[in-house]
Amino acid sequence: MTAFSALSHLECSREAHLHDATMRHGVCPACGAPLLARYDLSSVRIGPADVATRAPDLWRYHELLPVSAPDAKVTLGEGMTPLTPLPHLAQRLGLRRMWVKDEGLLPTGSFKARGAAVGVSRARELGARRVAMPTNGNAGAAWAAYAARAGLSLAVAMPVSAPAITRSEVVAAGAHLTLVDGLISDAGRLVAEAIAASEADWYDVATLKEPYRVEGKKTMGFEIAEQLGWRMPDVVVYPTGGGVGLIGIHKALTELVELGWVAGPLPRLVAVQSTGCAPIVTAFDAGVRESQPWPDADTVAFGINVPKALGDFLVLDALYATGGTAVAVTDHDLLADVRLVGSSEGMFVSPEGAATVTATRALRERGWLDADDEVVLLNTGNGLIYPETVPVDLPAVPPTGTITLPDT
Repeated sequence: MTAFSALSHLECSREAHLHDATMRHGVCPACGAPLLARYDLSSVRIGPADVATRAPDLWRYHELLPVSAPDAKVTLGEGMTPLTPLPHLAQRLGLRRMWVKDEGLLPTGSFKARGAAVGVSRARELGARRVAMPTNGNAGAAWAAYAARAGLSLAVAMPVSAPAITRSEVVAAGAHLTLVDGLISDAGRLVAEAIAASEADWYDVATLKEPYRVEGKKTMGFEIAEQLGWRMPDVVVYPTGGGVGLIGIHKALTELVELGWVAGPLPRLVAVQSTGCAPIVTAFDAGVRESQPWPDADTVAFGINVPKALGDFLVLDALYATGGTAVAVTDHDLLADVRLVGSSEGMFVSPEGAATVTATRALRERGWLDADDEVVLLNTGNGLIYPETVPVDLPAVPPTGTITLPDT
């Protein structure tokens, strides 16, 4: 019988140093690179038919997740978000098959719930009681909810310009919030300095500074394959800041191929950024393996406003390995696509999710996408978190007045 988890060890993502997965780790102590969870896939004795009998949440893939026992899970019912066809948008963009994986329907309103569920579960299992992190908003909201569920103390540092709703989510869940007059990179530096100065045992759970957030994110890849009947699309378009979701999807699909649950090749992966913060796009265009810090980063798509990702080389490796690409879009265009998605398909997507529509249009116009390509977009958050993306400034009609109905 397969163990609840087939986790075997941790591996340095840069130099392949091996580490004991039963111990709590941050980054690789030898080189400072992220650590990745590795599994004994030869010990996994289940298949897609077995997974189909399980509850519709991300824990249905528990053999390929790092949590060692069922009672160690911290859950709010996360996972198995819909893979929704976009027929009207597809027609407008000149595609025959286009889907959106709608992560805005997860607990706390974003895909960050996946990483928080697995990351918090594993942190508690390994003995952590106090965790701290920088965030652009959504990750802090998610980790606050799951930390509260797990009985952990959480300290969050968030740029003051982050979405106000995520600030409220953090406070409502009882976490300690610090607002930072700067970017997420500034928040990350302050968190690291505070942990170093503290005599208490705080665990830094910043993006890729612990190994398990990416394991939660990779379940997006598992679900896409399962929802397509255990096959892979031609292209996956992903809004990329820290890039953990894209790294996770690539990791997940690679594992599924090794297990024999799906057949290759992997889909071409597309990293989407804003022209106001495009370090991955610039590095990809230059054909290099690492990005440079982006000066004066600024975009309304706050979730992808990351000047320098710790795992940038992993994102770029995934793009190169799959024949993918990287695209930067303007805030003006992605905000227009927030409204286009709403009026065409009835979905209020995040600005990051809308950016994938803008990028898909550009790739289709360039000829990089063919009409017959099957494309999956990732909407990483609920548009309700970003109400300012669709401003409504209308005069009120007095009750004695009249209203005008549209012609269509």
